[in-house]
Amino acid sequence: MVQRKGVGNFYLRGTVRGKGIFESTGTSDPEAAETLRIQTEARLLNQSIFGRQSTITFLEATEAFVAAGGSARFLFELNADGQPKGLAVHLRGRLLHTIKQSDIDKLAGQLYPTAGPKTRLRQLYAPFRAVWNHAARQGWAEVRTWEVPKAKLKGTNTPSGSSRRVGNAPTSYEHAAAFVTAMSPAPSMVMTALFFTGMRPIELIALEADDVDVAKRWLVIRRSKTGEPRGVPIHDFLAPMFESLCKRGGKVFRTHKGEPYPILENAGGQLNSAIAGARRRSGIKDISPYTARHTVSTQLVVNGVHPYVKDQILGHAVADMSRRYTNVPQQPLIDAINGIAVPEIWANVEWLAAPLVWSGKLVNSQEARRDRKRS
Repeated sequence: MVQRKGVGNFYLRGTVRGKGIFESTGTSDPEAAETLRIQTEARLLNQSIFGRQSTITFLEATEAFVAAGGSARFLFELNADGQPKGLAVHLRGRLLHTIKQSDIDKLAGQLYPTAGPKTRLRQLYAPFRAVWNHAARQGWAEVRTWEVPKAKLKGTNTPSGSSRRVGNAPTSYEHAAAFVTAMSPAPSMVMTALFFTGMRPIELIALEADDVDVAKRWLVIRRSKTGEPRGVPIHDFLAPMFESLCKRGGKVFRTHKGEPYPILENAGGQLNSAIAGARRRSGIKDISPYTARHTVSTQLVVNGVHPYVKDQILGHAVADMSRRYTNVPQQPLIDAINGIAVPEIWANVEWLAAPLVWSGKLVNSQEARRDRKRS
């Protein structure tokens, strides 16, 4: 069953009780490959007798999760020399039902010994839970609550001993309006949408017109940061903008040249030149794309919105039941987002009359020409 392909890794190839298999062992060591062959044959035999839940590995669950539309980031990726890396590689061969909380905690310490709780949550616990929850929905694992590192509560503004990076704190909507209205129309529309949805920048940049239902005040994010889809309410203030921009189809938000913004891991970096120009023109230095998310979260708290509703809007909710209704508009969420007041200067922004027409224009100043040269 073990087969060598070229001078690289060994492969497993053959049939066990009618089930064919052809996959890399991930090793060029013949003894390690033979051990994996024995384990794989035993697992496939047990699966044919006892069922999927007793034999599925974390790697298989990961492959199924990604095939269903989940993100492979931090789970299974290839490094520069083509070798696999990620959580699924470290848990290669582990049966899903044998993984315990202590195993994940130990792995977090090994892979991220100096990282803070936010990093461990983003790069290990969140992707692991996304795979596990997908497997549970398929009946391959039991429904389970996993403990995760405690990070700073979302929407709070607790001072810390370290210096803050721009964007890590909320601001007032009046302050934000003065900054955003100093931008050219295209980036101004992106920032406006961020401040009245609470979406992550990368989610907004990747948004497709087909996933926006203006009439129902609802949009769908197919792939969120956690790999799970979610629904987002549309503020009434944003409706004319979305209706106009969605007419061209494809990506909703584009540059002034009509090109989609690149999907970057450093989400928000696509607006660097526009942000720099707005800072020079407005004199405001403490706003970045992520300021919007913190501001929405804080304003919802101030407005007395129930924490569960707030978490649903921002995509913090982990309840599987809520994800089943991704495409179904939820009135409590729509009411909550509409509770955010719109400053007069924002409500009267010039491009709001015809967003699609204005999206190709630049602000009328020498600074705009300088920004264009920098971008």
